[in-house]
Amino acid sequence: MFRRRLSGGVVAPLKIASGCDRRCTFCAIPSFRGAFVSRRPTEILAEARWLAASGVRELLLVSENSTSYGKDLGNLRLLEEVLPDLAATEGIERVRISYLQPAELRPGLVEVIASTPGVAPYFDLSFQHASGRVLRAMRRFGDRERFLTLLDQIRELSPQAGVRSNFIVGFPGETEADLAELELFLSDAGLDAIGIFGYSDEDGTEAASLPDKLDGTEIARRVEEVAALADELMSQRADSRVGEDADVLIEEETDDGRYEGRAAHQAPEVDGVTTVTSSGRLAPGDMVRAVVTGSDGVDLAASAVMGGVNLR
Repeated sequence: MFRRRLSGGVVAPLKIASGCDRRCTFCAIPSFRGAFVSRRPTEILAEARWLAASGVRELLLVSENSTSYGKDLGNLRLLEEVLPDLAATEGIERVRISYLQPAELRPGLVEVIASTPGVAPYFDLSFQHASGRVLRAMRRFGDRERFLTLLDQIRELSPQAGVRSNFIVGFPGETEADLAELELFLSDAGLDAIGIFGYSDEDGTEAASLPDKLDGTEIARRVEEVAALADELMSQRADSRVGEDADVLIEEETDDGRYEGRAAHQAPEVDGVTTVTSSGRLAPGDMVRAVVTGSDGVDLAASAVMGGVNLR
């Protein structure tokens, strides 16, 4: 028995797991959602077919940690096996994965996401910071050098891959040097979408009891500083895509006779849109090959290639 869709449209979320086994010091999710539990592949594929029959053309795979999918079923590589089957579902044009943990992102999974037809080469990576010292206080993996190496590996397989991430600024004990490390990472990373959030205590988390808290005014100042840098870098990244080919999933027609949709590097609602000019009629759900002709912030303008509709 499947859930009832609360909204229409050609994109729908598909939950692949719930809960989380990680114990990040700032996060309360494990306390109220419990341990990580994967849905069975047969159930996921059945729901994908049901969604496709309802007019969905893009599936957004969601969970608290998609890289953990299958570990409780005894197969940590299960996502690599399921993704091609989801992408091959009749009627589905694109499959997109949300919320990947850098510490768990295996080379095999990177390869499947980057190279499987019908799977968006899109990496929603939960970096959270780039200072190794702050990340250890968060009980997380990595640092600026390791994260940049991971991005190099992704782009070696898929040079046009989209990458988004969120970052927490003002975590207890964060120094100006830590903040500079984060800003240096952002400047070098070439991310398509960047979310900047100020730290705040969450009830029941370890971080709420940590010493060396920054006051709210200082956190707000740091957020403003890093967010301004992020906006500039995202605009530069979008501008660098001018001239690229893009497969755009059309979602609606605009008032001026153009078409709004999203390229492979643009997730629904959070990563901007692509507005397509076409000499022929298009409809929601069409997958269109287009050439990027301009940018405005994170949004793109593109021109449809003749004969480039519904490539799959």
